[in-house]
Order: sequence, then C-alpha cells, then structure tokens
Amino acid sequence: MKIAIIGTGYVGLVSGTCFANWGHHVVCVDIDNVRIEALNRGEVAIFEPGLTNLVASNLESGHLQFTTHLDSAVRGADIVFIAVGTPASNYDGDADLSYVFEAARQTALALCGRTLIVTKSTVPVGTSERLEALMRSVRTGIEFEVASNPEFLREGSAIADFDKPDRVLIGCESDRARALLCTLYRPLADAGVPIIATTRRSAELTKYAANAFLATKITFINEMADLCEKVGANVDEIALGMGLDKRIGDAFLKAGPGYGGSCFPKDTVALLRTAQECGVSLRLVEETIAANTSRKRTLGHRLSALLGEPLQSKKIAVLGLTFKAGTDDMRNAPSLTLINALQSAGAHVHAFDPRGMKNAHALLRDVTFSSSPYECAEDADAIVLMTDWQCLRNLDFQRLGATMNRRVFLDLRGVYDVDTLVNRYGFTVERVGYPVRRPHEERVIRINRRVLYIPPGTDVRNGTRNLFDASFVRKRNANDRKELDHD
Repeated sequence: MKIAIIGTGYVGLVSGTCFANWGHHVVCVDIDNVRIEALNRGEVAIFEPGLTNLVASNLESGHLQFTTHLDSAVRGADIVFIAVGTPASNYDGDADLSYVFEAARQTALALCGRTLIVTKSTVPVGTSERLEALMRSVRTGIEFEVASNPEFLREGSAIADFDKPDRVLIGCESDRARALLCTLYRPLADAGVPIIATTRRSAELTKYAANAFLATKITFINEMADLCEKVGANVDEIALGMGLDKRIGDAFLKAGPGYGGSCFPKDTVALLRTAQECGVSLRLVEETIAANTSRKRTLGHRLSALLGEPLQSKKIAVLGLTFKAGTDDMRNAPSLTLINALQSAGAHVHAFDPRGMKNAHALLRDVTFSSSPYECAEDADAIVLMTDWQCLRNLDFQRLGATMNRRVFLDLRGVYDVDTLVNRYGFTVERVGYPVRRPHEERVIRINRRVLYIPPGTDVRNGTRNLFDASFVRKRNANDRKELDHD
C-alpha cells in the first residue's frame, strides 16, 4: 500500500518505519525542516533501540521517505495516518488537539481520491467524528472516511511492540475501512495476533482505559511498597505472589518512584477530564493521579529521613534521569521532581544518565552532569538510583564507597540486594518496599561505670580485658548516647 504518516515524533516515526519494513511505500511528513533533513540522512533524534538501523535500511530500499510537503505525501495514498502530538493543555490538563485538527484540515485540502484517514494519536472519545465534520466543512465533495487505530507502543521496546503486539485495535464505521485496515495488518493476523474491530468511540476510549489501568496498577504496588517498609514485608515477594495469579498478571507490578513519561500522566488526566464533562466520577483514576503526584513529591523527604539530617549543602548523586530505562525521554520523569525538591532544600545535585543528559540539560538548572556514575558519586553524601539502566545495575560499591563522603544509598528501582550493600560494603540502604537497613551501629557498654563505644565489627565475646587499652575505644559522656548495660 501507499501510506502517508503525518508527524515524525515517536509514534509517527516508529509506525512509519515499521510499515515500510513490512514492504509498504511510506512517506512521513513533518513541518520541521531540520528534522526532515536529518531523517533523510538517516539521523534519528530520539533514542529507541534498533530504530536508527531500521530507518537507514528502509531509506536505502526506497520504501521510506521523509518530506515537508504534505500535498505530495497525501496525494494517491491509500491510508493517511495522523500521528501528531496531543500534549496536555496548559489550561486544564485536557488533551490539546490543535495539532490533530490542523493535520486533518491540511489533509482535507490535499486529498484527490478516496482515502482512509486514521488517527494514531491518542485522542479523547468522539474525536474521529469531530475530525470528519471538520474535514467536510473544509472541503466538500471529497470521498474519505475517518477511523481510529490507537498505538500501544512502549518506549524502549517499540519496534518489538509494533511487530509482535498483544492485539491490534481498529475502530471503524464502515466495512470498507475495516477491510482496508485488516488487509494492512494481515501479516500480524497470520501470525496469530488478534485484530479487534470496534466502533471509533470504543477504540478511542480503550486506549485511555488501558493506560489508566496500567497507571493504577503501578500506583497500587507503590502503595504496597510503602506498607511493606512499615511492617517489614518484602514488596518483591508480594508482587510475585500477586503476579502469578492469572487474573492479575505480573506486568507493571514493579515498585518504583512513580510513573512518568509522555503517556500515563497526560492520558489519565485527559480521561478524567472527559469523565467530568460527562458527569461521571472516576474515583480510581482521580486517586491514582493524586497518589502518583504525592509519591514523586515526597522523594526528597525520603532521602532526608534516610540521611537523618537536613539536605542543606549536601552533595547528592542522582543515577538515572529518564523516566524509564531504554529511552532518552525526560517528559514527566520522577527525577525532575526529586531534583527540584533537593535543590529547594539546598542540596548540590550531580547527575548521570547514559542517554538522557542531553534532554535533561534543557530542563534542569544548576545540576552538575557527570561522565560516569563513579565521577558522579565522588564526595557524595548519598546516591539515589532513579532509573535502572543496565550500566547502573552492576555498580562496583567498593569503588563507590571509597570516594563517597557518606555511604548512603536510596534504591528507588529495587535493583540491589540490601544485605550485600549493608554487610559487605557498609552502606546505609533504603530499597523501595523494604525497611531501612543500616550497618551495625556502634555498641555501647558500661563497665565499672565507664561507658565505652565499640565500633562495628568488634568481637567482644571473649571478654573485655583489652578493651580499655585498644586505640579505637573512645570515651564519651554517658549522656551522649543511649546506654546499654553489659552483664
């Protein structure tokens, strides 16, 4: 088929490139001339594993083209996909559809034959009808239909998600549109992927419902993690016990700092706005948004409590900045909220991320960016693991601890074994979903009315005869610390 993709952002670029890789003739359109020139050279601005190579190979084969000329791209196309951004409105958080409507208007002016217009952008329920009405008002006498085909791509695994999806959802109002999209996705149907045909409104709402449910699932396990920290339970064991239930499943049951990215934050708010306009209460969605926002805002307090003192003038090393591993996307990343809180408390923030620092530069001020996690941690009072990149999952804690001012580690991704960090490397550790663990504190004993403070690791089981002569024994006032009687 001949396919036009309007928009070369994340969804448009991945979708267009994958369609081209299936053998279709795809032209991707964007108004950003600099971006288009870079794409025609095979340069991809976003980081998505495998995407750059796939773009290059399909440019070379001639199946993929990039242009700023919408007229030439739309003319003669069998299907035109609208894949422009729908950011949250600055006014009320609802989806901003201005880019979608402008793309539809320009498409109507360019059409020259019967064409199927498909929204891949995430849009509120009823948008397809509004687009169709707009296009008919712009130009009468043209033959076209509007359908909905929401995307379910995860950043970091988008190509695999496109080629091997859980399902394909198409919302149509005519047999012709349904047949055309089923033909497009026939390779997936032949591979056993369910192709679900619904009405346009059902397809549009399903996208929001799916994202809201996943956001709720993340928020639920995060709240269970908070409870585990108080009662001494293990959130990973809780998630395992829940996830093996087929009615629940283990996906999105990983406790962390809270969800972020380009989809869940804006889509949950947009769904809530739609419900409010219809006079429907979505209490679970509302509480999910509130709980996730609160979680991100309390990360700074969590670190202060772990240190046991105010953050003023403390150096904090933040490892990982993007909202998840496998992407350079900084949109709504929990690290932004944390760093803002740390800086407001007077801390000096140093940061490292293998892919996200370029985008982070545009969003953060007064942050020292480091070339490695070890440089980032030098003289630090604490380390915070924000994103579980592979290069941050196998850190040398002996090396880290040797250069730090204090050995304090806040593991917000649940990557590291707490016992190892505490017992072998002497770190004070808080892992999400676990109680705080500290190295064995100095023990206090009283012998003949003298108070002795014994450093961690000292063996006193064989008597105390030599303790008074040991150089490490420090004599302090008995009121300095809680006394423990020694028999």
